[in-house]
Amino acid sequence: MLLSAVDFVVFACFVATFAIAGYFLYLLWWFWSLPVESEAWPELPGDLPRVLVQVPVYNEPAVVERALNAAAALDWPRDRLKVQLLDDSTDLTPDIARHVIARLQRDGVDVEHLRRSDRSGFKAGALEYGMARCDAPYVAVFDADFVPASDWLRRAMAAMLARPKAAFVQTRIEWGNGERNWLTRAQRLMQDAHFAVEQDVRARRGVPFQFNGTGGIWRRAAIDEAGGWSHDTLSEDLDLVLRTHLKGWTGVFLMEPHVVGELPQKLDDFGVQQSRWSKGFVQVARKLLPEVWGSQWSDEAKFVTSVALMQQVIFPVLAVGIVGLLVSILGHGHLIGFFRFLGWLWGLTALTILFGMTWAAFWRLKRGNIVDYVATAASVPFVLVYLAFANTAPIVMAALGRKTEFNRTPKTGA
Repeated sequence: MLLSAVDFVVFACFVATFAIAGYFLYLLWWFWSLPVESEAWPELPGDLPRVLVQVPVYNEPAVVERALNAAAALDWPRDRLKVQLLDDSTDLTPDIARHVIARLQRDGVDVEHLRRSDRSGFKAGALEYGMARCDAPYVAVFDADFVPASDWLRRAMAAMLARPKAAFVQTRIEWGNGERNWLTRAQRLMQDAHFAVEQDVRARRGVPFQFNGTGGIWRRAAIDEAGGWSHDTLSEDLDLVLRTHLKGWTGVFLMEPHVVGELPQKLDDFGVQQSRWSKGFVQVARKLLPEVWGSQWSDEAKFVTSVALMQQVIFPVLAVGIVGLLVSILGHGHLIGFFRFLGWLWGLTALTILFGMTWAAFWRLKRGNIVDYVATAASVPFVLVYLAFANTAPIVMAALGRKTEFNRTPKTGA
């Protein structure tokens, strides 16, 4: 009886992984089927709107000066641009920031250094705090390690103003340290698949896609209609995306312009980042999936959103499935035929998705030759297995409703 229960769990894990695989096969199908769209947008109007640029930081001494200089260098009329450093730091970051801000203010930049008495709401709380002190109709957000080019704002705002129902514009992210070591190369390949395939396909199909928390612009009217920034999940950006879509807003994704950010260079830091993201996705799923299922969205939008939110479940499913399969083999004395068939089918599907998603992105972004690709892609399965075991406990705790603190990813300025 116990062995039968184990076999059922293994079978259920196979079914769950095939369901999530369907989402990625959907992405690959549309990636190759959809025509490439031009990203040419109408010229900006002569009377440009006011824009608020928010840079939330928490103990970021290595990057705060660069972040402020990049925000101040954005090509936008000085009287229409305000920069806020949302500084919750407890180290020497505020001291560095004060000197930089004083210099920028002398140069005529409207930049403000905002400090809170506590970190309530973490990043979402800081963004909300800053918005309450400026009524600009558009709000650009950059994490401390992200650097936009000077023309980024003009190009992104052209797309925003061309779509009156766009709640936000998200631009692609490049990685300044993507070649640093095997881990950053593997991460860059996975992130390239996320942006060049997943984000782009979902945007072009007209279904909700993710705001990545940085490198984008929000329309204040959409934020207000959706109820503002929420503090009850660790993925405040994804939470807000779904709430604005439920109110009838849409989003715009741009391959260009891009912003340049930093990837975790150590496995421990990478694990902390991924754990936070996984917990946040599960929290948003708990909170908003019932509303998504009860909405007037198309079946395609409901399916894509549901599986995208629940794809983090793949990690505990993989961990449980691997352990269960080993127990089944030991109990039966061999790998039973049905599981052997499912294993071969799963392996073929996994390889199709892994190489389909990553090669499509590698090819589109012209990252190198086939040798470079194979060398990097070969490390991705090891990263995914690591995440399966490292993220299982956090995901389960989030599914059970346990709240945790927002743990930032260390930045080096790479």
